[in-house]
Amino acid sequence: MQELLTSLNDPQRGAVETVSGPVMIIAGAGSGKTRVITYRTAYLIKEAGAPPKHILALTFTNRAAGEMRERVEHLLGEGATRGLWIGTFHSNFARLLRMHAAEIGYTNEFSIYDSEDSQKVIKEAMKELNISTDQFTPNSMQSRISMAKNKFILPEQYARNVSDYAEEKTAIVYRRYTERLRRNNAMDFDDLLIKPIELFQSKQNVLEFYQNRFEYLMIDEYQDTNKAQYIVAKLLAEKHRNICVVGDDAQSIYSWRGAEISNILSFQQDYPEAKVFRLEENYRSTKNILKISNAVIKKNKEQLEKTLFTNNPAGEAITLIDAQSEKQEAEKVSMAIRNMKLTQGRMNKDFAIFYRTNAQSRALEDSLKFQGIAYQIFGGVSFYKRREVKDVVAYLRFLLNEQDEDSLLRIINVPARGVGETTIEKLRMLAATEGVPFYDVVRQIVRYDFPPRVVSSLNDFR
Repeated sequence: MQELLTSLNDPQRGAVETVSGPVMIIAGAGSGKTRVITYRTAYLIKEAGAPPKHILALTFTNRAAGEMRERVEHLLGEGATRGLWIGTFHSNFARLLRMHAAEIGYTNEFSIYDSEDSQKVIKEAMKELNISTDQFTPNSMQSRISMAKNKFILPEQYARNVSDYAEEKTAIVYRRYTERLRRNNAMDFDDLLIKPIELFQSKQNVLEFYQNRFEYLMIDEYQDTNKAQYIVAKLLAEKHRNICVVGDDAQSIYSWRGAEISNILSFQQDYPEAKVFRLEENYRSTKNILKISNAVIKKNKEQLEKTLFTNNPAGEAITLIDAQSEKQEAEKVSMAIRNMKLTQGRMNKDFAIFYRTNAQSRALEDSLKFQGIAYQIFGGVSFYKRREVKDVVAYLRFLLNEQDEDSLLRIINVPARGVGETTIEKLRMLAATEGVPFYDVVRQIVRYDFPPRVVSSLNDFR
């Protein structure tokens, strides 16, 4: 292991070898951040003697988690990470909640709703509450509720602090939405962050167990953590204070979904004894790219001081396009591609266009078509968002969790079996009148006044 550390620069090595107490690694773009986290994890296991099961590593993507595990095993050997909790906030805490769901009023088979499922429940809640979906779209309502959860604002607190009509209606929907999720024995993605906090705050013995279990805590992309992630990390690190955060305030882009840049800016206030390592050498970019990015970053009023540098060549000059509209911008981009193809012999596969939002693709597509440039768009509908896949997943979820009414409603007439909206509404009213779960009515369909065809279909379905 010591031989491997010689390949690191001084700040990288210092960050790897400092394993006790709070550590903040300010990792500029292209500065070898993943390598440092990987080596630090391996160093904890190999040199500091930390059992893998005492390490919790939190990332923001499954891909990053998989890459970290793979690299650590490459350094230490296959099986070296057995027992290590490494994954996204959501996956790690979903795993934890599966073991302790009963302590906060759920069963271990609770369903996890994605954004589309969540929006569907919100729409149903709005319908029950007679709140017009023309005045407030389910999407906007979902965004406000999600933002509240990311800030760890629960329904009661939200209702106490409403300041306008939209928030007043959101508070009502938020409460009903929460009730429906609990009734369905379901959580949404945001719940996977706030339910562990509720668990830890209400069950001190569970918190102490995980504080002792996770003696070492590492968090990647700390600049993108929200209030809920900040609270749960602080609770877990409270006993041993061996928390290592890695991030770069200049790369924070997720404030629109609740990320709080103050988490990384105030880390040293939370942990005054923290050791700080600045990774400033960039291994990826040219001098020209770093020169312009440093000039932009220096305009930030609040920041963690750092200056990126590189030993790479100067590279090509940066070209800035000044456009008055999205159409003109698209025309200039496609013309630039066309000119390079004609004058430099470039091919279509030599180019990539990155844009910030999906709405920007339309103008670019129109312009590329006009220039006769073939293109391919990446990032269309996710496999797991395809209708038929979500239908199959709904079947599986309902098999595990018969309280999941929304999964039941999705599959009750898929494939079509003659159970229309009128029948579903009548079933729903019977369940509400008798105070029983929706599926109990389906189970005992022969007791009720339904046409023989519907009774036969629902019995076959059951």
